[in-house]
Amino acid sequence: MNAHEAFVKEYGVEPAGLWAAPGRVNLIGEHTDYNDGFVLPFALPQRTVAAVGPAPDDSFTVCSTFETDKVTFGFDTQPGEVTGWAAYVAGIVWSLRDKGFEVPAVRIAIDSEVPLGSGLSSSAALESSVLTALIDLGGLDVPVEQRPVIAQRAENVYVGAPTGILDQSASIRCREGHALFLDCRSYEVEQIPFDLAGQGLAILVINSNAPHQHVDGEYGARRKSCEEAARILGVPALRDISGAELDDALARLDDDVMRRRVRHIVTEDDRVLETVTLLKAGQVREIGPLLTASHASMRDDFEITVPQVDIAVETALAVGAYGARMTGGGFGGCVLALIDADKADVVTAAVEEAYAEKGFTAPTAWTVTAGPGATKL
Repeated sequence: MNAHEAFVKEYGVEPAGLWAAPGRVNLIGEHTDYNDGFVLPFALPQRTVAAVGPAPDDSFTVCSTFETDKVTFGFDTQPGEVTGWAAYVAGIVWSLRDKGFEVPAVRIAIDSEVPLGSGLSSSAALESSVLTALIDLGGLDVPVEQRPVIAQRAENVYVGAPTGILDQSASIRCREGHALFLDCRSYEVEQIPFDLAGQGLAILVINSNAPHQHVDGEYGARRKSCEEAARILGVPALRDISGAELDDALARLDDDVMRRRVRHIVTEDDRVLETVTLLKAGQVREIGPLLTASHASMRDDFEITVPQVDIAVETALAVGAYGARMTGGGFGGCVLALIDADKADVVTAAVEEAYAEKGFTAPTAWTVTAGPGATKL
């Protein structure tokens, strides 16, 4: 059952329209977003679709193809009142109204192709599809560059997940065939050509099937450590520490864990900038070592990987990937590998064999291309 069919079945009428927003793969730039740094995501072809139509009363009702119960809430919904997956929808209503926008009461049915709990930002896809629908149906004057902030606030304040701006920006602002170079301080973006097929390459996404959960303490602990380090170092955010200044900055920190966290952020920002330079020059294969270095930094300095993702990275590299890294917030989720397009089956089989030897749940893998951001279908 798709979103349109679910809407008709649940509400007995046709929806006003269908709106879709993608999940994302972050090519490089992990945990840099809430440090005012740089990220380079691209949108997945997999999308979340929201079928939306006007409500007969002053309430919001949402159902989905992946949950049996529908959820209803009012205009005055407040953080904490709606929980679970529907909180992301209620959060968008709350965030828009909190900014002074007159949101129309609607009924919604959701369907999604984005794997849940995989680090591919199914939550941002849900938020962005609903946000785009409400803006269109309400005729709201919300410039596209302001939309990710509204969606992020829904997740930060209403849902309670301390994520940065990366996921919502990718889901809303990405373009087909491009990676989105985003400055997370100014919100300025640049569309970077990302033509893999033209060079006989592909990105293989490997879902480790080791689910993660951002609302737990680990993600928040990393963010708190980064913010405390910035305070000690006397800068607005770790983005303001350059690679040339890194050694001096680390020498001013007493805590070894904090030093490792800072080193990851500063070097990761540099890796994003280097990757953008290479992609602009058409040197796609040459970004491979940067992807692999990013993974090592996440594993050793930021300590957010798990054995399943480490094994996937090591195995992909061993059978010929140009580079590989975990993508997403960490503690599970997915790995991406830059490979020759005709090697997807070989790499997948090798990772499956490595997982079987370790007794891990089997991974799932597929190749992806850079798709478009949120849109009405």
